[in-house]
Amino acid sequence: MTDTSPRAVALGYFDGLHRAHMAVLRRTLAAQERGYIPAVLLFDRPPAEVLRGTAVPRLTTEADRRARLSDMGFTLIDESFERIRALSPAAFVQGYLKKELNAAEVVCGYNYTFGAGGRGDADLLKTLCAENGIAVSVCPPLRFRGEDISASRIRRAVISGDMEEAVEMLGAPLSFTAPVFHGDGRGRGLNAPTANQFLPDGFIVPKYGVYASLVRFDGQTFPAVTNVGVRPTFHGDSLRCETHIMGFSGSLYDRPVELGLVAFLRPEQVFPDAAALSRQIEADRANALKALGGRFPTSAADLHNNSET
Repeated sequence: MTDTSPRAVALGYFDGLHRAHMAVLRRTLAAQERGYIPAVLLFDRPPAEVLRGTAVPRLTTEADRRARLSDMGFTLIDESFERIRALSPAAFVQGYLKKELNAAEVVCGYNYTFGAGGRGDADLLKTLCAENGIAVSVCPPLRFRGEDISASRIRRAVISGDMEEAVEMLGAPLSFTAPVFHGDGRGRGLNAPTANQFLPDGFIVPKYGVYASLVRFDGQTFPAVTNVGVRPTFHGDSLRCETHIMGFSGSLYDRPVELGLVAFLRPEQVFPDAAALSRQIEADRANALKALGGRFPTSAADLHNNSET
């Protein structure tokens, strides 16, 4: 295929690449059977952030989002949201989708909006696309526990500590990739060495506490236990993730490592002494393994192969 081949374009922001997003993306990939190049439109800023004027915490870093979409086989189309938001619904379809992107098919979610003032919805998209010879596929809502899956609902779950609910909606751990930096070495003294990472700029801040987690690097995935917070026992003042990786010994300093939070185990707390903390670390290890319980793959290649249900 060449760049002049018709495209099937996935429409949406796709923060988190959660299960409802994956339904749209998988349906777009299926258009390859009709000879179309699968593509995804990526805006430079989250539409909600631009429209509301306030920052929206990210569920996926931009680098991770782009890497995962590329790995799935998508052509990435980078676009300024400021430019697109000014187009009328008709101009967006005829001038942008048809003429600029050479879209033969578009796929979106049931609640997709477009055009100046958000005047266009999925029904108008169908009408305008039909006039321009573009096929439209609209994915119905995907529900979990009686409510639609959405990025905003996942954010609320993460912030409140309902990580298992967030993970069910994401279809994968809440993950980010960041370099490991040198800590103060206290974990090693407690027989629980840790990989220390800062949350990426703009990434959502989970509820402070201890989590069952998964760590991925060099094509391997390890069970782990992670503390997210400020280390009150040692009077810490900087937010970080400290992860004890079970079954691994070695150095990860300055290397990019993917950390995935799976289940909230307990709140962050102050311990009277190192011995009490050490006992709790042993309990956290056992509870983390129990929480992971074989529900997630140990193959790095499968870590993000979300199931569509």
